[in-house]
Amino acid sequence: MPDPARLAAYDVLRAVRTEDAYANLVLPQQLRAHALSGRDAAFATELASGTLRRRATWDAVIDACLTGKVQPRVRDVVRLGVHQLLAMRVGDHAAVSTSVDLARARTGPRSGGLVNAVLRKVSTRDLDGWLDEVAPDPATDPVGHLAVVHSHPRWVVEELARALGDERAEELPVLLAADNDAPAVVLVARPGLATRDELPGEPTSFSPYGVRLAGGDPGAVPAVAEGRAGVQDEGSQLVALAVAGASVEGRDERWLDLCAGPGGKAALLGALAHERGATLTANEPQPHRADLVRRSLRVVPGAPEVTSYDGREGPWAPATFDRVLVDAPCSGLGALRRRPEARWRKQPTDLDELVPLQRALLTRALELVRPGGVVVYATCSPVLAETVEVVEGVLEGRDDVRRGETRQLWPHEHGTDAMSWSVLTRW
Repeated sequence: MPDPARLAAYDVLRAVRTEDAYANLVLPQQLRAHALSGRDAAFATELASGTLRRRATWDAVIDACLTGKVQPRVRDVVRLGVHQLLAMRVGDHAAVSTSVDLARARTGPRSGGLVNAVLRKVSTRDLDGWLDEVAPDPATDPVGHLAVVHSHPRWVVEELARALGDERAEELPVLLAADNDAPAVVLVARPGLATRDELPGEPTSFSPYGVRLAGGDPGAVPAVAEGRAGVQDEGSQLVALAVAGASVEGRDERWLDLCAGPGGKAALLGALAHERGATLTANEPQPHRADLVRRSLRVVPGAPEVTSYDGREGPWAPATFDRVLVDAPCSGLGALRRRPEARWRKQPTDLDELVPLQRALLTRALELVRPGGVVVYATCSPVLAETVEVVEGVLEGRDDVRRGETRQLWPHEHGTDAMSWSVLTRW
């Protein structure tokens, strides 16, 4: 039988392929199912997540070594083997022999010979050698070259290039490479409930409440287990801090998180609101995600209200909130580091549905905020159609809104997800 770590990694890939599972959700289940911890859990995590991220690169290499078609379940085994050979410190013999064992256990005894033959051929070159053969010529097809070398769909490469702009074009390969790096686990100390000093790890560079966890299970940290702290990317923390830090005129009593699921920003906002004597309403239209928001807010003082309405409608009266966050549903292309399968599921046509929704939510938020209050429009995407173009489209022809701070974070520059936000003041 193959070792449990490789079995767990394969079972993650199979669930992602056949059940549309999310790797970040199924991976912990598989680690528990195979009783993995410590180094074995870390190995399985890198093997599964890394293979999913680098799928396009590994498929190009595999296809160069094949003379015919291969069943999807067998290709999963070969992808895992290629990742070990070309991206992990696993010896050639170990990578090949354990992959053959895995194939026989999960896909049938006759697949072992094919897996052995393909991986032995892959092992004859290092990664750079294979990229020289399988990647398109950068002079004639620069987008295709980057798509294979850095394992991104072509359209995503094009959108990220557009978001960076001509003046930062040379950063594109670095950004794409950063999307393939495993992200650090970042914790947040919720104000009034925990302090950053009681959390293990190195303080974050920009958020005064965060730490980068050095390793281990974040759920084993007492403050996290008790809900006084949580797991939250630093970029997400900074969005909440932008909402709380924006200047308002007059009262500052009612805050609204219009799209609150799964609840990380809402928990930080709720804690900050309570410290100022304000109250938070956290709205999430999907009931199961609203339950996650309630769980995140369970120990936040001030009893933040959790509602479940379509944010474009809802029962709230116009001009009644002092601060509104619109963390809009988006393509999520800013979080490709932590959602390894997401890049292969997103399509450019997704924007056709997302952009009208984003514009409608921002329009509604500007109706709900009072004159002198602020709206922060945020996405976990750097795609211009979802960020500045949404804001510009909504503000066109309006003279009652002033645009303030606009920020775009980048994983290669800030070490965060590529969060984007704009601060808008209603007049």
